[in-house]
Amino acid sequence: MTSIPSPEISFIDLGPVRIHFYALFILTGIVISSFLADSRLHARGAQRGVFLDIALWAVPAGILGGRFYHVITHPKDYFYEGADLLATLRIWEGGMAIYGAVLFGAVGAWWGAKQAGIRFWPVADAVAPGLLIAQGIGRLGNYFNQELFGVPTTFWWGLEIPSDNPAYPAGLPEGLTFHPTFAYEMIWNLSAALILIYLGKRFTLQWGKQIALYLVFYSLGRLWIESIRIDPSEIILGLRVNIWSALIGIAIGVILFWVQSRRHPGLEPDIWLKGRNPAESEPTQPAEEKAQA
Repeated sequence: MTSIPSPEISFIDLGPVRIHFYALFILTGIVISSFLADSRLHARGAQRGVFLDIALWAVPAGILGGRFYHVITHPKDYFYEGADLLATLRIWEGGMAIYGAVLFGAVGAWWGAKQAGIRFWPVADAVAPGLLIAQGIGRLGNYFNQELFGVPTTFWWGLEIPSDNPAYPAGLPEGLTFHPTFAYEMIWNLSAALILIYLGKRFTLQWGKQIALYLVFYSLGRLWIESIRIDPSEIILGLRVNIWSALIGIAIGVILFWVQSRRHPGLEPDIWLKGRNPAESEPTQPAEEKAQA
């Protein structure tokens, strides 16, 4: 094996329905991460299925935020004379920015957690490893879309990109292979998820410390992967916009971990908002009834 071939298709048609692999992998990641987060919340005392109720708020908000962030950071792709503005809505064609998804998704999760009677930090920590898993799975969509690859490489794992692909860099000769950044980020994210699960259990990380480490782990990986990507990007002070996003993500993660460690050196009392613990609202049986039972 001297290179990685690119897929020849990016969708399948089932009757009148066209299924894009990009969307399929994103949805697969969301489902897996949601069930993992629900299991982790259940281990903290929540009822089974409670995170799925929270996800009804967090997931749409995250999808909206991811698309919004992508569009505003790639304005030349969507806003030009004669542009089809409906392209800003065609998520299945590619274009979801993780940092926008995390930011908007956090707002949705905060609101959903409030409705469920659960404090936000336990929810954020419960979902942290699942975010990395979902992002890792989602990168397979970039592979099928033949997009977001890195600079040319002669390594045996170089990714083949057809020269007639619109994303093929202009001015480069045909037949080159490129760094498969989708694979790099997938391996990084899945490895980081395992490390985060281990650290969370080993040190009983609570009060948002796991979501803080998520920001650091993901952003460190994104920092070096972004530095070898070759796709067009807005440049701010000599750096790609997503490199700035990664640097900000690292800073926020470090500050959040430090602040929460100083403010909350002990463990969380429970996951419930005041007065919302179902166990406290259940009527107690009189002693005589218990004896008869």
